[in-house]
Amino acid sequence: FFQRILNAVKSWFTLFGWPKGQNPISVPDSLRRDVCIVQLTIEQEKNFKLNVDKDKGFYEMIMHLNGEPIPGLSASQSLPSDPVEKMFQLYWQHSELLSFLKGQGAYLSHVMPEFLLTPEDYEIWTEVNTGLRVGSMRSSGKLSDTPIFVLEHTTFETMSKRAWTDVLVQMYKVFVLPRVSSRVIPDPSSLESLQNMPGIKSEPLSSNVYSRYERAVLVWLNKNYEKSRKIVWKDSQRGGVPPTRWIVNFDLDLLDGLVLAAQIASYCPYLIATHFIKMYTEAKTHEQFLHNSLILVKALHTISLDIDIKV
Repeated sequence: FFQRILNAVKSWFTLFGWPKGQNPISVPDSLRRDVCIVQLTIEQEKNFKLNVDKDKGFYEMIMHLNGEPIPGLSASQSLPSDPVEKMFQLYWQHSELLSFLKGQGAYLSHVMPEFLLTPEDYEIWTEVNTGLRVGSMRSSGKLSDTPIFVLEHTTFETMSKRAWTDVLVQMYKVFVLPRVSSRVIPDPSSLESLQNMPGIKSEPLSSNVYSRYERAVLVWLNKNYEKSRKIVWKDSQRGGVPPTRWIVNFDLDLLDGLVLAAQIASYCPYLIATHFIKMYTEAKTHEQFLHNSLILVKALHTISLDIDIKV
């Protein structure tokens, strides 16, 4: 499950995350490297200078998606030559990044700045902090309240990959999803059937799981499905017209492929006769779920929306 999320995140940010075309990324390697590479050094005698494409740095990607840079951070900052000072600089930058994203509504309380460091900088971070912790115990006679996680290399790499993936997912949520328009043009033919459906509240505090923009997508899914189900499957070969459903999540309620098929059919009705009428409208077995999924994927191939999707 995590690997599928990771693949989707890499594909989207590779294709759409940059100001000047595609830029392949790897998680976490290229992101950790780019955070360091985009820092341009000025003092020749102390630091080294790197000639890089400024449009391919991590903070340039943030500025492209957000429309403005993170306050206090830019794509042209100097890094100290001293390894410890460099680690503290990057740790501070990652802390500012996480604070900024959380301020925009991102759910990142589980991601710690040290997990965004490179393995070399993380090793320095653990050495420095365990040393400071021992010094604090000797001077004060008590332990610091700040937790210190010392992870082996393999475990750290796993944590770092998960942390960077979660950062990218939350960046998508706070920078891209808000572009979803909440303007809805009422369709008189569908108002009667929608009146008996429970509504999804749009108030910011009405859910502790989904943002209001994600709930706007759920509203769109509900209305399109209810409007389209009798049209798409009126001549169904496998079960007839599917029943009304209330779509409240992005996993279980989309599992049988019918909701996504209804959305696609709303914009590409010519796919109904060639693809969607062959779907099971009351799928119950894994084989039927797979059958519907394969038809959905073939439909995406047909309209060239098969971004990194394989049958």
